[in-house]
Amino acid sequence: MTSLRPRSRLLLAAGLCIAGVALSGCSATNEITTEKPYSASNGVRVALGDVRASDLLVVASGEGAEGLLLGGLTNDGDDPRTVTLTFGDQTATVPVEGHATVLLDGTTGDGHADVRVTAVSVPPGALLPSTIATDAAGSQDVGIPVLDGSQPEYASLVPTPPAS
Repeated sequence: MTSLRPRSRLLLAAGLCIAGVALSGCSATNEITTEKPYSASNGVRVALGDVRASDLLVVASGEGAEGLLLGGLTNDGDDPRTVTLTFGDQTATVPVEGHATVLLDGTTGDGHADVRVTAVSVPPGALLPSTIATDAAGSQDVGIPVLDGSQPEYASLVPTPPAS
């Protein structure tokens, strides 16, 4: 039975160390993409302190029509927060308790809110200029996507004008 000489063992160990460093170099110099928060749906996300707005989008039949804001507001903090949403000259406020989520889905039950845009200023496919603010973390301007009812999952959510 033969064994490696001490010099051969040293060269083998050094080669393995160099190979390990070379193979792990990509993760050492490049950011891991899956750790970055992103909008996984049609909507956008905004973070303001302890409050996160997720998957925000507006559904409307067309430019100038009434729109419905969809998405969610989550407060990861202990204290209740008031979220203010501004669309042009229209403002809506939504209270969010600590460690709670309010779904923006057109209903007004517990944990839900109905936020309407009286007249969407852009056509479907464009971004609606908006501002989201909290009482503790300031504000952020954001473009919220406007979609129409051409996608089946949004068709029943598009506000329809009242019959005349």
